[in-house]
Amino acid sequence: MITFSVNKKQYSLDIDPDMPLLWVLRDVLALTGTKYGCGKGICGSCNVIIDGKDVRSCSISISAVQNKEITTIEGLAADNNNPIIRAWLQEDVVQCGYCQPGQIISATVLLANNPNPTDAEIHRAMSSNLCRCGTYKHIKKAIQRAAEEIRNTSI
Repeated sequence: MITFSVNKKQYSLDIDPDMPLLWVLRDVLALTGTKYGCGKGICGSCNVIIDGKDVRSCSISISAVQNKEITTIEGLAADNNNPIIRAWLQEDVVQCGYCQPGQIISATVLLANNPNPTDAEIHRAMSSNLCRCGTYKHIKKAIQRAAEEIRNTSI
């Protein structure tokens, strides 16, 4: 049995310990917001937050998340007032949308650790997430907008 938490809900599964977390999320738990992109940990479409860190779920086995807290895009979207998701919509980031869950996960981790990132810090934090539609300028603007909102509500 492997026990872990996803979006604040506990799970104990009798499952192949080598199964990638991505497939557990999508196929076992029916949390399909996390996307399969490359399967090699390169593109970032499968990003989730594990204990506060941005992690490629296609490259980590379910056994590696024993007793860990995982947050998926569904967990972030459960807050109907999420400033990052709201900024994504306001800046009209989404084109095809396939990479966006992973992009939003990375932006969430960035802003949790640095609520006032420079352009260079945004670029560095987001550079390993690939977007085939090329919405990188919109992504940067959305992160800047969300950062400003987060800073203003924290005061």
